[in-house]
This record gives sequence, C-alpha cells and structure tokens, in this order.
Amino acid sequence: MRIIRLKQVIDSTGLARSTIYKYITKGTFPKPVSLGERSVGWVEKEVQDWILARIEERDLAE
Repeated sequence: MRIIRLKQVIDSTGLARSTIYKYITKGTFPKPVSLGERSVGWVEKEVQDWILARIEERDLAE
C-alpha cells in the first residue's frame, strides 16, 4: 500500500485542489488519511479505483 500526497492526486486526476475537497465533502472521492497534525495523504489504490470508475461510467454511457 502506498500513500500519495495532494500534488500526486492532482497530477493523477487532473482535478484542482478545491474540486478534490468538494468531491470529498459530497462523498464522491476517497477521503484522505491523516499522516500527522498538518499532513494528509490518500491511498493510491483508492484514487486509482476512483479514476477507473470514471472511465467505466464513460464507457457505459456511450
């Protein structure tokens, strides 16, 4: 299991920081994991699964 930081999440998804946090609030994006007092990260597999789900939704809609 690998934890990735916000910059890597942004690079992987193409989403802006504000959009990522908006989706987290709506419950449609993986929640971050606390790494310390002022540090969070995401489980890389959860972010990858989220991306794959978006691709699957796109393919089913076609």
